[in-house]
Amino acid sequence: MAKIVISAQIDLDPAQREEALRSARPHIEAALAEKGCIHYDWSACSMNPARVNVFEEWESEEALAAHFRDPAYTGMRDHIGQFGITAAVSKKYRVDAEGPVYNAEGVATEAFD
Repeated sequence: MAKIVISAQIDLDPAQREEALRSARPHIEAALAEKGCIHYDWSACSMNPARVNVFEEWESEEALAAHFRDPAYTGMRDHIGQFGITAAVSKKYRVDAEGPVYNAEGVATEAFD
């Protein structure tokens, strides 16, 4: 069973981004409480005043499928749509390997072994 990672960037009206994220908290908390949710974060991009970065990690495709049927998903989708979306890109990745960034000697490495 492979983990699923979602990475997305959503551009909103910059004047509304802070409120969009603040008022999204109940939807984020609901997703975090779902079975199979490992990580679910929506945060302001420090480099672009319009951008919201989304990072999600799910235990499996089945967990993600359940999320897409859950009110947490539809609630967040409908919520964020109220804040002037000007662009959105989202991708999902099936994880076939996982490992630490730093090896035993504390050196960053691209290797997975």
